[in-house]
Amino acid sequence: MANSVIKVGPEQINKMESYYTKNKIEKTPPGAVFSAKVNGCTITAYKSGKVLFQGNSAESEAAQWGTAAPTIKKQPSLAKAPNGYQPPANISSLSILGSDEVGTGDFFGPITVVAAYVKSNQIDLLKELGVKDSKNLKDPQICEIAKDLIQTIPYSLLVLHNEKYNELQQQGMSQGKIKALLHNQAINHLLKKIEPEKPDGLLIDQFAEPGVYFRHLQGKKVYKENIYFSTKAEGIHLAVAAASIIARYSFIQEFDKLSQKAGVIIPKGAGAQVDIAAAKIIQKKGSEFLTSITKKHFANTEKANKIARK
Repeated sequence: MANSVIKVGPEQINKMESYYTKNKIEKTPPGAVFSAKVNGCTITAYKSGKVLFQGNSAESEAAQWGTAAPTIKKQPSLAKAPNGYQPPANISSLSILGSDEVGTGDFFGPITVVAAYVKSNQIDLLKELGVKDSKNLKDPQICEIAKDLIQTIPYSLLVLHNEKYNELQQQGMSQGKIKALLHNQAINHLLKKIEPEKPDGLLIDQFAEPGVYFRHLQGKKVYKENIYFSTKAEGIHLAVAAASIIARYSFIQEFDKLSQKAGVIIPKGAGAQVDIAAAKIIQKKGSEFLTSITKKHFANTEKANKIARK
């Protein structure tokens, strides 16, 4: 989907709001003055003065009101750290493809992995949309922000359901290897999607040492040009924060489907409440059904069986 961003003053935003009065829509993202939809184009004006146009007619619709916001000039890349994979100090201002995953520590639900591409001239826009470390956002906020994000940036989403996860795990594959394969696949899908454009770099939210990550991917197609790893990468570049938000949004949707399927409100995580909910599912639908919606090798499986037998 095409998108265009312009920067205007308060008076211009008032004029735009008046012009689009008949086309206004009720739901607006955080920090927005108004949203409207006309001729297949969604217009969202923010308090900061930035106005986002999304849709096939985005450029022509935006041209009525002003010129596109200036692109942030790319700064030269800094030298890498001795390990070769530490992000450069100026990474937050570059065009980066970031990847993250959700659900690896949850007994119920799938693993969702997302790679997202954020160009340097979209960074301010994503801040306006409320993109930040998803750990500082509640699920309803994540869902609202994600709905805007998926219309704004290119991304690749992979969902590994529990039955396939259990099959891979029983074949002797570690969770680390499963994650590495998913990240690599999502990254390759997205690189293909944005061709011929190339990101300034790749940033992976680190779950393994780089050497271990690459060993997991032996024999696979791996993009290694300017690839960086960091823990807490959501705070280093908004591409990873965006990937995490979209992954969480997908995870929440999948979780809701599982709750409906199980007939029980399923708690997230892997604590005592999860054991109790799992025991109820065993009593209602049996152990085999429980296995189909959980990560079987977690200790919760045995705990739930003990509770169900009481």
